[in-house]
Amino acid sequence: MEQSTRREVDGAEIVRLATIVASSEDAIKTLNGVVNEHMESLMRRMQKLEGLGLLARGLAQDFSSLLGGVLGSASLALGSLPPGSSAHTAVSEVIHAAKRAYALNREMLAYSGKGRSVTESLNLSEVVKQISPLIEASMPNAVQFLPELDPALPWIEGDAGQLMQIVLNLVVNAAEAIEGNGTVVVRTAKMEVDESCLRGMVAGSELLAGSCVCFEVHDTGCGMDETTQTKIFDPFFTTKFAGRGLGLAAVLGIVRQHRGALRVFSAPGQGTTIRVLFPASTEPAPALWRHESARSLHGSGHVLVADDEELVRAFTQAALEHHGYTVTLARDGKEAVDLFAIAPHSFDLIFLDLTMPIMNGEEVFQRLQDMRPGVRVLLTSGFSEAAAVRSFTGKGLAGFLQKPYSSKRLAERVKTALTCKSD
Repeated sequence: MEQSTRREVDGAEIVRLATIVASSEDAIKTLNGVVNEHMESLMRRMQKLEGLGLLARGLAQDFSSLLGGVLGSASLALGSLPPGSSAHTAVSEVIHAAKRAYALNREMLAYSGKGRSVTESLNLSEVVKQISPLIEASMPNAVQFLPELDPALPWIEGDAGQLMQIVLNLVVNAAEAIEGNGTVVVRTAKMEVDESCLRGMVAGSELLAGSCVCFEVHDTGCGMDETTQTKIFDPFFTTKFAGRGLGLAAVLGIVRQHRGALRVFSAPGQGTTIRVLFPASTEPAPALWRHESARSLHGSGHVLVADDEELVRAFTQAALEHHGYTVTLARDGKEAVDLFAIAPHSFDLIFLDLTMPIMNGEEVFQRLQDMRPGVRVLLTSGFSEAAAVRSFTGKGLAGFLQKPYSSKRLAERVKTALTCKSD
């Protein structure tokens, strides 16, 4: 009797469990359907964004070539105009506008995921001066902006646009930390740092003890406690009602890219100071180069210029001929190889664009080296030097020139490529 009752209970339990399993399976099927629908929607969105990125990338690359021609031709025209004339002023404005357009173009490349930093020799005080009008315009009326800039800073290697982003983000954050009247002070200075100083820095693993360039932003705002200080560089962390929490995370990323270090000094009610250090160059300031006379940039030799953009070719030919060179033009990589094959020893230098139709710069370079080992090749590209020459390391490249370039910069690099040993 007891055994029969147990079997009846077990049977009822099995039915109950089967019902639960069946309903669970239905729930799982429903959940799977929702997940699949969400994933399909996400994939469609990603494909749309990828398409927009490809469109932005293509437009940006074409626009970069056109801007290179505009900037180059304008810079060439500027050199032939008397300073102070109305024409000189007008062409200067064209160059200024084209440089702004080029900065916007770099933002488009960044959106496409193919942006590259453009490294150059910079005076950090000059970078702050350039962006100061924008800083002053963004300041609340009750907040005073006080720049204390050392004009005799050592120069640093960096991307001007990214450094401006650091300055603007830190200053805007400092201003927003002030309730009512207050002051934001921006300082630049040369500093000597030791190992003990570096131990207290954030993102300072690549910075060595020695001479550094210091950029510092101080505000008279509310300050932060230690817990907040440990979180401010985390992505999406923000103390602002409408903040996105990306500004300081971007600052930290840029500091790391520039082999710099960063430190926060703050306490509740005592304001905040954020100090950024960058390695100072030990080489002579590049500004010394700019005082060379136009005559010293003249040279001689036969240069084969390979670029698929007509405006760039025309400017490059005019600039090089102005400085004493003989120029032959190629519209693409294949034409460059064909022209070179006719008389390989008639060219003293090949000025080669990295990205061209039919045959790209890397393939052209190899073909030229096969025909004439050791031929001097000066590479040019809209991408940074690090990105562009990665495939040419150890192959004897004579140099690299970042697009867009001026007539003077072109003449400097060509002369250097012809007089110095290839790497």
